[in-house]
Amino acid sequence: MTETRSNRHRGEATAALNPRDYLANLWKIPFIEEKAPEKIDIALRERIKELNCLYAIARLAERHHDSMENFLKALVELLPLSWQYPEITCARVVLEDRTYRSRDFRLTKWRQSAPILVHAEPVGEVTIFYLEERPAADEGPFLKEERVLIDEVATRIGSIAVRIAAEKELQEINKQLSLERMALHEANAAMRTVLAKIEDEKKQIYRDMQIHVEKVLIPILQALSVEVPKAQRKYVEILHSSLEEMTSPFIGKVVNHYHSLSPTEISICNMIRNGMRTKDIAKLRGVSPATVNRHRENIRKKLRITNDRVNLTTYLQSLA
Repeated sequence: MTETRSNRHRGEATAALNPRDYLANLWKIPFIEEKAPEKIDIALRERIKELNCLYAIARLAERHHDSMENFLKALVELLPLSWQYPEITCARVVLEDRTYRSRDFRLTKWRQSAPILVHAEPVGEVTIFYLEERPAADEGPFLKEERVLIDEVATRIGSIAVRIAAEKELQEINKQLSLERMALHEANAAMRTVLAKIEDEKKQIYRDMQIHVEKVLIPILQALSVEVPKAQRKYVEILHSSLEEMTSPFIGKVVNHYHSLSPTEISICNMIRNGMRTKDIAKLRGVSPATVNRHRENIRKKLRITNDRVNLTTYLQSLA
């Protein structure tokens, strides 16, 4: 009910206005007051020219959406056609440090100007010149409707300048982002290449060490074990076992995953994985079985399987 009454009230208020006044509030170009048919015909033709001008500006803005210079070059040739005496009319647009002039341009005293504003700051001017004197009208030889038109032209130039500048800035930002994205992609590719090369070098070092141990050091130890007294052969066996552990892939995996394991614990892990019992490990390392058991407990803690019902030998074999 309230909404209906409100709508009716607005309708009554609109109807109370003179239709000419109401439409004039919507349309900037004033209505002609003349009643004579010939004058009305002339006025209508002028209004059509003005509307064509505004429509053409919109089309030019679409056609030259990325170049303010091309837009203004075309605009200054269009503007003289929209004034009362196109045959003696020329135009000039000044925007910041650039000036654009129509063909046969000449400075005269019969001129009409409007400032171009961008963000409420003057950045230029649009000016219409008559090359010859014409009868006085509303503003020198110019009509009041032409004042409305030139003000609107200046406003649209300012709006188009803002839009084109924003689009160029956006394009520049996108271009910069594309360059940065490409540089980042190239850096990532280079980093992957370097990391792959480092990994290959690590593998090559491991292979070289493995070959050296197997082809050089192990044969020397085997020959040495025959020459040393029987009581000292245990040390040769320990050295032999340690060299084999160094080249074992299992050791590398354990070290990579569990950095907290000590070298002794890693060695014992390898022995447990190979099925050696506590007393055998103790005998080989020259320690008591209790010491080996303490190592086993520490290993289970560091591997985070203390409370799990899992066999340590089985778990270490699963890492191979």
